[in-house]
Amino acid sequence: MTTPTNERITPHRIRIFDTTLRDGEQSPGCSMSPQQKLVMARALDELGVDVIETGFPASSQSDRDAMAMIAHEVRRPVLAVLSRCLAGDIETSLRSLEAAANPRLHVFLSTSPLHREHKLRMTREQVLESVHKHVSLARSHIDDVEFSAEDATRTELDYLIEVARVAIAAGATTINLPDTVGFTTPEEIRRMFQQVIAGVADVGGAANVVFSAHCHNDLGLAVANSLAAIEGGARQVECTVNGIGERAGNCALEEITMALKVRQAFYEQDTAINTPRIVATSQLLQRLVGMPVQRNKAIVGANAFAHESGIHQHGMLRHRGTYEIMRPEDVGWEDSQMVLGRHSGRAAVEQRLRALGFWLEEEELKLVFEQFKALCEQQRVVTDPDLQTLMQGGPSNQGYRLASMTISDVGSRANALVELSDPDGNRVAETAQGDGPVDALFGALSAATGVSLQLDSYQVHSVGIGADARGEANLSVRSQDEVLEGTGTSRDIIEASALAWLDVANRLLRQRAAAESSSPATTAATATA
Repeated sequence: MTTPTNERITPHRIRIFDTTLRDGEQSPGCSMSPQQKLVMARALDELGVDVIETGFPASSQSDRDAMAMIAHEVRRPVLAVLSRCLAGDIETSLRSLEAAANPRLHVFLSTSPLHREHKLRMTREQVLESVHKHVSLARSHIDDVEFSAEDATRTELDYLIEVARVAIAAGATTINLPDTVGFTTPEEIRRMFQQVIAGVADVGGAANVVFSAHCHNDLGLAVANSLAAIEGGARQVECTVNGIGERAGNCALEEITMALKVRQAFYEQDTAINTPRIVATSQLLQRLVGMPVQRNKAIVGANAFAHESGIHQHGMLRHRGTYEIMRPEDVGWEDSQMVLGRHSGRAAVEQRLRALGFWLEEEELKLVFEQFKALCEQQRVVTDPDLQTLMQGGPSNQGYRLASMTISDVGSRANALVELSDPDGNRVAETAQGDGPVDALFGALSAATGVSLQLDSYQVHSVGIGADARGEANLSVRSQDEVLEGTGTSRDIIEASALAWLDVANRLLRQRAAAESSSPATTAATATA
């Protein structure tokens, strides 16, 4: 089986080799079914990646099934599969590639002293013989062959050059030099690529070989090392969406792509990635594997384009370039977020009020801002409905408050009794049963308030140390197209959960009240259409 050799990469474009479906899936808890891999492969195709590594066919029937499904539908990018330097593995991999429009066989073998001695139990000469034998075997069946020298960054430089020379002479069209355990530093990997590329220059066909970087994130340097490898001559970067992968993960596709785009004047390189698809692709993967990214994750985290500091918000209102180096819409976010909280200043609050139709005189703004700051002491984030409630003259502490609760957990069912103070100061008591104390508690709160919440997430953790430690509960619910979040803190984690639930419920009730009534404050304030 043969395929036309991939077009030679231009000097100013980096090939993106996505290994989310192979190396990324090896991350604990991130395994995907063949159907899920197909869904993700379609998204990667739309994203514009150059190469999709679909799996390791010799390792499982699931990977073989996934490759067959993907090959049938995804025809533009190169489809690669991984194989050990074993004849049986190579044969299995070749069969799995038969339906691919642009197939690549990716073979690998460890080269470092540690791996040679303890994992392979092979000498330097035996490794060289195996590389020549199996790369030659692969190339006799297919024109696009990638060879990876596993643990390259801990391999003797002279020997690594020798391995690369043998692989190129045997027909490898891509040479991958992985930082398998995330051990190296940017300066080291830059020099390594420069020296290996120089060391193979006289081998026949070397001028057409693409050198590739595959960096892991054990020291948090995967993206930095990949950029340094590019400086050293790499023209392919192996990466994963959201940086998922073994241990601390891999180079994050979204980060390496945007680093090259934002700093193009420095690196003089670009990719073919359709960057406005980045966020949607990231969120799809999060749903498929159930692994959310942290809020402050670069590019795709919920806070990546969010600003709460008053100084930052003031700068953003003057010119977004003061605190943003890229536009949120360039990666798929709708817009920057001005998060109103206790760090926000009057300028940000005034701007948000004007967006809602409230134009206030100086004294009116001063009064509302004082109420805003008081509300910030009770909740982390102040939303548009919260501001509308303030403008309607509603008290900042409006809502249900927890008076008392009793939880009993006996046998297979738990019972909860809650007593609340409603917005008018009246006492309301309700009971409920549930599968565990939290389920029963939320049921009783729902009965007492008349609010039914569909939880998106619920987390509890400790805040503080020793005798001062308190429990913090965080939950989020989806209301139409908006996610509402609530937080509660108490020495008792069940009480903290109740406070978090009420935080969200009260916010939802304020939203409903704002939607049902027009704002009387607009008659006192100067309103504009």
